[in-house]
Amino acid sequence: MYKTLGGTVALLAAGLLSQAQQVKLAPVFADAEKQTQVMLDSVARARENHPDLVSPRTIENGNLKLVPAKDWTSGFFAGELWMLYAYTHKPEWKAKAEEYTAREEKEKLNGGTHDMGFKIYCSYGTGYQLTKDAAYKDVIIQSAKTLSTRFNPKVGCIRSWDHHKEQWGYPVIIDNMMNLELLFAATRLTGDSSFYKIAVSHANTTMKNHFRPDYSSYHVVDYDTATGKVVKRNTHQGYADESAWARGQGWALYGYTMCYRETKNVAYLRQAENVAKFILHHPNLPADKIPYWDFNAPGIPNEPRDASAAGVIASGLFELAKYSKNKKEYLTVANTILQNLTKNYRSAIGENKGFILLHSTGSKPANSEVDVPLNYGDYYYLEALLRSK
Repeated sequence: MYKTLGGTVALLAAGLLSQAQQVKLAPVFADAEKQTQVMLDSVARARENHPDLVSPRTIENGNLKLVPAKDWTSGFFAGELWMLYAYTHKPEWKAKAEEYTAREEKEKLNGGTHDMGFKIYCSYGTGYQLTKDAAYKDVIIQSAKTLSTRFNPKVGCIRSWDHHKEQWGYPVIIDNMMNLELLFAATRLTGDSSFYKIAVSHANTTMKNHFRPDYSSYHVVDYDTATGKVVKRNTHQGYADESAWARGQGWALYGYTMCYRETKNVAYLRQAENVAKFILHHPNLPADKIPYWDFNAPGIPNEPRDASAAGVIASGLFELAKYSKNKKEYLTVANTILQNLTKNYRSAIGENKGFILLHSTGSKPANSEVDVPLNYGDYYYLEALLRSK
């Protein structure tokens, strides 16, 4: 299923290539434009009888799976369209980005989920950075206000899930680090420091309770709301509670890098560097640097990869390289990931309903979305490509 890169991988493994070559962006983005047009056509057909579904998520049983705006992945495709516009400056991509972004607006009032950053900041936030549209600013601010209602001062974190109440009292997942960027943005846009303070509290509490001594992360930490103390720690989407779920490690790397950018707190930089060290030096990280779905999955090397985790890690490393003395290593690995995703994990043009990347893994324990395209895989791949510039 997965091709090797022969001599290049051997040289990298031997340390003979000090820095991997950057991917040539022009042909890759030209291909991404073609695939995204295929996706737009696929979505238009799929929505004819389901206008309440707003965004493509994956392929399920050979069919394109669309999701409603409330789905945690609903904002990624709009973000992809904005990134195509950022690279090409073509007005048609801006128009499509605006169309898909507008479908997310009602989520600004949805207080039943922590995924506000994924839904709103990947769509409206990406769009605002490119357009400075005042209406987008208003949506970002309202979304941050809504997300803030899920913060518990006693725990010091934003509640993640409202489901599985029989399993967790107050669950906080490592993914939630990614939603803090929305709060930091809201403080910049309003001057109201309350959003910033919630984000910092969440980051600090997570740094204290989510990590093992080797800087690998649990997926879920459950808290007692009366005392603020940890009740239990799980790895819900990983192989076992004490294993290192690959995408979770990516969320941690990216999240603490972003927190350092927003606060300049050196503790966050150190945390990001330590998480990067865990990932990059792990004996089960393959030579092509595209991780297995869990670093401790029992069947390695015959386990599914997670291209989406690779994209998150590469994007995080490109930013971390801007701040860290380990710049050379981070750029080498990030470029290697992009090279290998580009060569061996992309869909052929016109196939797979228009998704760009193949071979991502959603939740292996649930046998859900295993070895399929996922919209967030495409999103973080495009973001990493842009950051590689």
